[in-house]
Amino acid sequence: MLSTQDNELLTHVGRGTPMGELMRQYWLPFMLSPELKSDGDVLRIRLLSEDLLAFRDSGGHVGVVAANCPHRGADMFYGRNEEGGLRCVYHGWKFDTSGACVDMPSEPPASNFHTKVRIKSYPCQERNGAVWVYMGSSAKLPPLPDLE
Repeated sequence: MLSTQDNELLTHVGRGTPMGELMRQYWLPFMLSPELKSDGDVLRIRLLSEDLLAFRDSGGHVGVVAANCPHRGADMFYGRNEEGGLRCVYHGWKFDTSGACVDMPSEPPASNFHTKVRIKSYPCQERNGAVWVYMGSSAKLPPLPDLE
């Protein structure tokens, strides 16, 4: 039987915990590909104690991003999944699947401020009908598991 301390060590998977940091070094399958439609509904997910959102953009790419806008903390779940990105309902900033801000309606056309803003995002890949996410900090992604 595990002690309370050992049980907590093995079951807490938040960022900064030993098991959380270990699990973040691997690709995690988290949903079936058909569950996300291009420009369709945004889905709430919770992975390794983080509240995140999953969506598929107009080009068919899957994105996993933070649940809140980096600008004012608005809930991105209520945003619009449109024309290649997820648009915040509060100020209209739009983010692509990589987390880059691709549109700021309130900024003049010559402004490059949008290049300095990002929403936290994680790389995703699809294989054999499943969507996988990598939540680690390694700049070089490990290979996706070669499963049937």
